[in-house]
Amino acid sequence: MSHEAYVHVRDLQVEFRRDGQTINAVNGVSFDVRKGEVMALIGESGSGKSVTLRALMRLHPPKSSVLSGTITVGDDAVLNMNSQQLRHFRGKTCAMIFQEPLLAFDPVYTVGQQIIEGLRRHEGLSRSDAKARALEALRQVRIPSPERRLDAYPHEMSGGMRQRAMIALALSCNPRLLLADEPTTALDATVQIQILILLREQQKLRDLSIIFVTHDMGAAVEIADRVAVMYAGRIVEEAPMADILSRPRHPYTRVLLGSRPKEGLKKGDALYCIPGSPPDLASLPPGCAFAARCPHAQASCTQMQPATEQVADRHVVSCHRWRELAADTTTQQAYA
Repeated sequence: MSHEAYVHVRDLQVEFRRDGQTINAVNGVSFDVRKGEVMALIGESGSGKSVTLRALMRLHPPKSSVLSGTITVGDDAVLNMNSQQLRHFRGKTCAMIFQEPLLAFDPVYTVGQQIIEGLRRHEGLSRSDAKARALEALRQVRIPSPERRLDAYPHEMSGGMRQRAMIALALSCNPRLLLADEPTTALDATVQIQILILLREQQKLRDLSIIFVTHDMGAAVEIADRVAVMYAGRIVEEAPMADILSRPRHPYTRVLLGSRPKEGLKKGDALYCIPGSPPDLASLPPGCAFAARCPHAQASCTQMQPATEQVADRHVVSCHRWRELAADTTTQQAYA
């Protein structure tokens, strides 16, 4: 894996304006992703993960959303692109795997027609060459009987097969960055693992950079090199996967880890549940957004937004009390 960053995001903010109300969905997010690196964006529903991912491809409707900050992918300044540049960028430089491929695929065209169209647009191939490439794309994601599947409509495939076809479509034009928006959530556990293994294999084979959105820490562990933990539209902790698992610094990261099923769990045993609910993104509190649910919050936590501080190499955290909690051995294993 190269140490050169391929994706730079700085102070990204995404606002949605509806019925006179402003929803602050993403609030000053910054991160880098290196060439050949997989970064997971993890957090509860409504934390801003998918909004961040879609901002990287400018998929939010311009009439109801406002994006600011900077997004650079390779040499491309994404927020400065015109519509023609975006059409080239989407699919060729950056591609996306959606959570529900049945909604992402066009139901009136076969899977093969949709892959072929992308190849002809971005690669300038003849129809016969594009068909050969589409067939190879289906083979690479290990779809059985790819010749037959090329002529199948999306609804004629199982959920796992559709997701493989979506991955084939996303990778067909050899993008350098792949965005995966909870691609395993709607699948059963066995198929989830197969899709995660397939993504990791293709990532290594192609030296892809991947940003993988999930609320499932187990899925993140299987695929990610790094983790960015999001809460209320902000990244509260970012670190290599090994550090997140062994030395989490933010209380929210700790309770996320603590809510996983533990070894020895028996049927009927209760899982740990994070108390409370995420804040209203239309009226965020002045201090740390997690303070109302945090078991370690003090008065100062509710008054001022914590700064992002360096913990170690490529490990940052936004918490007023992280140093105290790191030194307190009674809190270190509280949610382990």
